[in-house]
This record gives sequence, C-alpha cells and structure tokens, in this order.
Amino acid sequence: MSVVISDEVLQSAHISSDELLQELALMLYERDRLTLGQASQLANVSQLQFQFLLASRHIPPHYDVSEFEADLKTLRETGRI
Repeated sequence: MSVVISDEVLQSAHISSDELLQELALMLYERDRLTLGQASQLANVSQLQFQFLLASRHIPPHYDVSEFEADLKTLRETGRI
C-alpha cells in the first residue's frame, strides 16, 4: 500500500518524509502495534539506531519478565552464564 502526503503538508509540519516515517514508527511501536524490527524497518534505520531513538524520546522497550526469563534460559543453555 502506498500513502501519498503532499510536500505542502510536510512543509507545513516542518518535517521531512524521513522524519515523518520515524514519527509514525515511534508512535506505532509505543502503542505496541509494531515490533522493534518492524518499526525500525518502517523508520529506515537499524534496530540499534531505533533503540537510540526510543531512548531519546523516553519510550521504554517492550521487554517483559517472561522474555527476560527466556533470554536467561537461552544464555544458560548455551553456556554464556
């Protein structure tokens, strides 16, 4: 699907098309509508860059206790801890 936003709208908002995509990705991630990977892809940045962007906006990562426990289990099984 394509969405066309006129240059006039972007100019009125004082935002570039890349910035608009980042804002959209941030909003959808914050509302738990996109994963980190999906949001970083929409924003056209790496996942690490998107994480820095999240931190700069004080948006916490979506990482709950069950995910932490699963990561610990994986680390134990691979001998990393």
